[in-house]
Amino acid sequence: MSDTIAPASVAELQSELAALREEVIAVRAVAQRAEDRGQVENLFNRYMYLHNAFQDEQIIPLWVSEGTEGIRARYTNAGQYTTWESVTRYHRDRPSPEGKLILHATTTPVIEVAADGKTAKGVWLMAGTESGLTDRKVAEAFPDMYSPDEVLGKKVWAHWVWCKYAIDFLKQDGEWKFWKFRCYELARAPFEENWVSFGLKNQGAFDLDLMYFGDDGKPVFMPPADEPVPSTNHPYSPTTVQKLEPAPPVAHDTFADTFK
Repeated sequence: MSDTIAPASVAELQSELAALREEVIAVRAVAQRAEDRGQVENLFNRYMYLHNAFQDEQIIPLWVSEGTEGIRARYTNAGQYTTWESVTRYHRDRPSPEGKLILHATTTPVIEVAADGKTAKGVWLMAGTESGLTDRKVAEAFPDMYSPDEVLGKKVWAHWVWCKYAIDFLKQDGEWKFWKFRCYELARAPFEENWVSFGLKNQGAFDLDLMYFGDDGKPVFMPPADEPVPSTNHPYSPTTVQKLEPAPPVAHDTFADTFK
């Protein structure tokens, strides 16, 4: 009996090579999806750093290119924006008044890249602070949102704020871009007041498209929306029950419009 091992047949080698090729393809797909997920998370984090520093003009190139079908942004129940121009209007000419602070910290991401590698979906939670100084006359129109004290002769607004984000991303020319953007403001409260009592009297604010507080704390509103919202956001109220909204994305093969 021979001690030598018989050489593998050509058929066996070809079979083993085919299996290795399939394994390499699968590993590459997993690596690409992980890379895509990291790029998507970096994109949203970059957005938040820029937004916190009032550098919104730098956010505009992070959106899909002009003319991309299906672009959408929504921030309140007042309506949604469905053209590149109206979507990017939110980021144009945003002022940086003295004494104003925005610090939005996002967390708890659930990100799923579609198996075809063309789109991705993500949800985030956000807890933050917003504050600024407002001319006394301007503040008279919104008395509930201001602190009792004044600083530098102006009224102070200093709020805790909590939001949720649900975003669809599109890969264009090898780069991930914002495609469909929805912000759900969940609750806010002045520093001196709890969010339960403030939530009861602040419900009407969610139907206004407030864009930001500008010079001297003057409120600046978004232009009229392109279309009504298909469903309304339900912010916190002591008279309502919380819902799973938005639902975190799950593994999927191709895009489905789940964040309406």
